[in-house]
Amino acid sequence: MKDPRDIIKRPLITERSMAQMSERKYTFEVEYKANKTEVKDAIEKIFGVTVSKVNVMNYKGKFKRMGRHAGFTPRRRKAVITLTADSKEIEIFEGV
Repeated sequence: MKDPRDIIKRPLITERSMAQMSERKYTFEVEYKANKTEVKDAIEKIFGVTVSKVNVMNYKGKFKRMGRHAGFTPRRRKAVITLTADSKEIEIFEGV
């Protein structure tokens, strides 16, 4: 099994993700190959909360050019975690 800290890369803090926090939804960037079950287990182990639902979205890399050199930005995966009603809040988002 993978280490939970390898699956969860970083929290994503945007206007939309901050508005969803009132609905007990938190957004994270996760490893591209991780599935919903691995993401759920990693969040529960790292933060000690109870997850009720996980939604995942894949983003393809964008085509970029720098002069005559061209390539793609890295692809990424985003997960929106919904906590149960009796679960505690995630502390990493409290001071934002």
